[in-house]
Amino acid sequence: MGSASEQTDQPPSQARRHGMMGLYTQGTISQTADSDAEAARNLRTTLPAKIHRSEHHRVATTGSLFAMPSGGAVIVVGRPRFKDAHLEHIHEQQDSAAAIAEAYRDHAGDVFEHVYGSFACCIIDPSNDRLLAAIDRVGQHTLYYRQLDAALAFGSDSACLRDLDTASTNVLNQGVFNYVYFHMVPSPGSIFAQIKKLPAAHCLEWQGGEVTLRCYWAPRFNESHTRGHLKELHQSLRDKLREAIANNLPTQGKVGAFLSGGLDSSTVTGVMSELCDEQAQAFSIGFAADGYDEMPFARTTARHFGVKLNEYYVTPQDVVDALPMIATSYDEPFGNSSALPAYFCARMAAEHGVDTLLAGDGGDELFAGNERYNFQRVFEHYQHVPKAVRNGLLEPLLRALPASLGLVSKARSYVAQAKTPLPDRLQNYNFLHQHLPEEIFSDDFLHEVNVALPLELQRAVYHRPEAGSDLNRMLYLDWQFTLADNDLRKVSHMCCVAGVDVTYPMLDDVLIEFSCSIPSDIKIKGKELRHFYKQALTGWLPQETISKSKQGFGLPFGVWMQDYQPLREMAYDNLLALKKRQLIRPEFIDKTIEMHQSKHAAYYGELVWIFTVFELWMDANAESVR
Repeated sequence: MGSASEQTDQPPSQARRHGMMGLYTQGTISQTADSDAEAARNLRTTLPAKIHRSEHHRVATTGSLFAMPSGGAVIVVGRPRFKDAHLEHIHEQQDSAAAIAEAYRDHAGDVFEHVYGSFACCIIDPSNDRLLAAIDRVGQHTLYYRQLDAALAFGSDSACLRDLDTASTNVLNQGVFNYVYFHMVPSPGSIFAQIKKLPAAHCLEWQGGEVTLRCYWAPRFNESHTRGHLKELHQSLRDKLREAIANNLPTQGKVGAFLSGGLDSSTVTGVMSELCDEQAQAFSIGFAADGYDEMPFARTTARHFGVKLNEYYVTPQDVVDALPMIATSYDEPFGNSSALPAYFCARMAAEHGVDTLLAGDGGDELFAGNERYNFQRVFEHYQHVPKAVRNGLLEPLLRALPASLGLVSKARSYVAQAKTPLPDRLQNYNFLHQHLPEEIFSDDFLHEVNVALPLELQRAVYHRPEAGSDLNRMLYLDWQFTLADNDLRKVSHMCCVAGVDVTYPMLDDVLIEFSCSIPSDIKIKGKELRHFYKQALTGWLPQETISKSKQGFGLPFGVWMQDYQPLREMAYDNLLALKKRQLIRPEFIDKTIEMHQSKHAAYYGELVWIFTVFELWMDANAESVR
């Protein structure tokens, strides 16, 4: 590009503190960003920010910054990679921002199709009155943005955008509704009326005062591999796992791994132990509650690979002590209850001097390990019954028989679900499908809400790939809603709060692309989830790991709340405060408490959790949200 680049890439061990913010204007610079010191403060970081300013923009970043000859800039946070040898050479000799600047010169608006790895990036090009911003293919990084009258503001978190004016802090009823539906607020929206965030694999272009969003990458699923090459495919998976984990090891600092004892965390821990020069360390969380504790499986993996295992058992009192801090630390209300054990695991690693943790998130969503994938296949059988038999015999008969007969009730439920298309059918057990919105929310609240929006968002993602089986479309759907908007946000933020960096080897591009080449009927075979993956790693992973059922870091909140009074009191106090906000009907909050006490404690305990987290977040942000 003809301009020297600042060498601003930070060591991977410091990447947990990376962030960016900026304001690009048409014409005169906005007074909301007239102070470079203010811009740096808004990053909410302990690292010194790099500042760049020109006639039309001001930016601050703790990542990589490249000043373009045109007066523009490229800002990057994360760990981008490049398949193009020339770009990778620039990356190695200078930094990632310089490499992306070169790619932008060569590919213009298609630049991000040539960037891999985990990243958030913004390219400001005043000579063409253009701003481009993007995040990586699976959303390992987050980027918020806000359109002003003649400017676009962007940042790694919503806090720097909320400081612009009071309109930024208005809480959006649609965002609250989406939070209750998903237990988080999915992209492209946010909890705030004026602030949005980029979905995974999306690029924003701002030109002429107009914002356009474009999906720059979608998977291409292939079902055509011949079965005669299974041994070669198994070896290829093992090789690519090793490559992916090597790609995500830091070049300096102490490394460790999350270890739940499941397939993915065990794989990551095992390969890490083979790649590290010193004895590898893993970190596991346990619960003294029936059906929740996976510590024995973590110990099996640690013994098998000679890894030092560090253990911590979360208690109900830990929840009482830590939940207010965790709930209020997020940019938006975030109701995934496993954030709490993730925090304690990351904190334990930090106390042991670990700089970077390797997480196992993503394998279930690449290689089909979630039970819901199998469950949905049950309903496919109904579609094989001739339509004339379904419409002319079975369904009229079921309508005529009394519902009081147990088998009739179950048959009706099965038919109703089988006739519901994917992806809608996946939400059958959602609180907002088990209870009418009018039962949960006030009339004034619902007047400003599109109750169909959550399903519309899911349908758009589900149908985005040009071709794909039902299974592969469900996997891709989970890449956005389960990973980008939920699990990755959960783990990354909890690691940041605890003071460690985190990488996601199972979501490395080499594994994503490879997973798309594996046919659906060997990802799951019969009723065996992750059949291909398990076959490939049989003999290397412990057999107990291969054959165990999936659990994860689920928190027994609903169970503990029944027996531990301080936890119950904390939850009920927050539910009482939530009643006063006139968002959730007070009578439904009372009903939630009753259902938790008299029905399914775990299921309705989750509803108590998301209401409690929401109230804690709203109360903590009382001075800055409206």
